[in-house]
Amino acid sequence: MLNLVHLRVLAAVARHESVTEAARELHYSQPSVSHHLARLEVTTGVKLVQRVGRGIRLTPEGRLLADRAAEIVGRVEAATTELAAQAGLQAGKVRLAANASALGTIVPAAAGLLARAHPGLELSLFDRHPVEARQLLRHGEIDVALVFGHGDVPVPEEGFRLRHLADDTIHLVSRHPGDSLANHRDSAWIGGCDQCRAELDAVCRREDFTPRIGSFSDDMVVVQSLVAAGIGVAILPGLALRAHRRADVHTTELTGFRRRIHAATYGDPPDPPAVAAVLDALTEAAVTTA
Repeated sequence: MLNLVHLRVLAAVARHESVTEAARELHYSQPSVSHHLARLEVTTGVKLVQRVGRGIRLTPEGRLLADRAAEIVGRVEAATTELAAQAGLQAGKVRLAANASALGTIVPAAAGLLARAHPGLELSLFDRHPVEARQLLRHGEIDVALVFGHGDVPVPEEGFRLRHLADDTIHLVSRHPGDSLANHRDSAWIGGCDQCRAELDAVCRREDFTPRIGSFSDDMVVVQSLVAAGIGVAILPGLALRAHRRADVHTTELTGFRRRIHAATYGDPPDPPAVAAVLDALTEAAVTTA
């Protein structure tokens, strides 16, 4: 039986006459596009594409099926749009996982936007670290995960699709106003998860030292309490400080460092209408909160 995903891939390849361009349009990897084409050839029992130099060309059978595939995909997408408009997103449930700093800032703002625009849509929230959130997303236990990373735009893992929401600032948290990294070469630091530790190492490496980790916590409340008690110093993202800020600690923004925040979904596009509505709300909310 023909598979809609395979047909969508064939239609994209026919439009662009390129696996690379089809992969870019569909947000797939090139091997994934090639795999779908191969599976479609097995299903149909005919050769659909052939290599021509460094490119590809559809066979007559491939062109025939691609024309029908474009029609089928177009009709399905139109039906999906019409159904979503008819239902008006009056019902539906989306499960979203994020860490505490996002749950205390971006997510509530997005939930407010959704409640006004789609009051029948139910949003279920889970407090999870990005690593755990990605695992839940892969296993189908949630629909959207907020994840973060430091540095360049991340290459998504196979099956994941990312929407960039915002770039967050990074701050030194200590007991002294106007503090700097250079003042804490020999200080005890408060470290967190492996991903946060890598971020801390990168920040300190700019001042040519390796942080000495004396305590561990991912909890922004605990981290600030430890700093206030003189247990150590730490770095925290701007969202964490917006969600919770102690009056007896001081923060200094570290220029040149940003934490990139993305909303991740898993599986082949397009997203269901309810998930798409949540992504749009998160994008809008991030503008005002991040």
